[in-house]
Amino acid sequence: MLSADPTLPAETPRPAPARTPLRDRIVTGGAPARTPLRDRIVTGGAPARTPLRNRIATGGAPARPALTGALYSFTAATTGLLVLAAIGAVIHEPVLIPPLAASAALVHSAPTLPLAQPRSVLAGHLIGAAVGYTALALAGSSPWAAAIAAGVTLALLMVARAPHSPACATTVVIVLQTPEAGRFVPLLTGAATLLILAEYAASRLRPRAPRYPAYWW
Repeated sequence: MLSADPTLPAETPRPAPARTPLRDRIVTGGAPARTPLRDRIVTGGAPARTPLRNRIATGGAPARPALTGALYSFTAATTGLLVLAAIGAVIHEPVLIPPLAASAALVHSAPTLPLAQPRSVLAGHLIGAAVGYTALALAGSSPWAAAIAAGVTLALLMVARAPHSPACATTVVIVLQTPEAGRFVPLLTGAATLLILAEYAASRLRPRAPRYPAYWW
């Protein structure tokens, strides 16, 4: 048998390259990648704050916002919802308030999160409406159909890379309240678009505010 030459240095095995932790591979632009939502947090806010992803990783609650930021969110969200309420009162279609109120809260208080971006807001509500009217046609109006339809909406939102939890409320409202599609869907589309444009303008009027949106589509 042949033996290794003792005069030659032994080859040192190369270590495998270290894997970058998933939480450090955050998507910074464009639509969210196909990874769990908790790993796609987009950070923002004042530089002195601890990044949101670090606060989530350690299990702590987010830092208390400044009073001016809280007042801004209250004013912007309330103004938009009052406009929607006025429109709903005129056309006798008040069922838009629950899902759009949740959308306004996300857009105005967390404008850098994937859930608040235009792609998620607009596409999310349209997907929720499509699932709601499909469930209404197939199973009728019932709490059981609404519950199943909301679950289907949530799954489709993730597949479409447009996560927006208020869209599930749109589905439930449609199944339980059975609004006329010819009026409800155009109003839903217009209201979601108005919400996006209002935050786009507001984020540029407020000093040191995070710019909205982080991406359009």
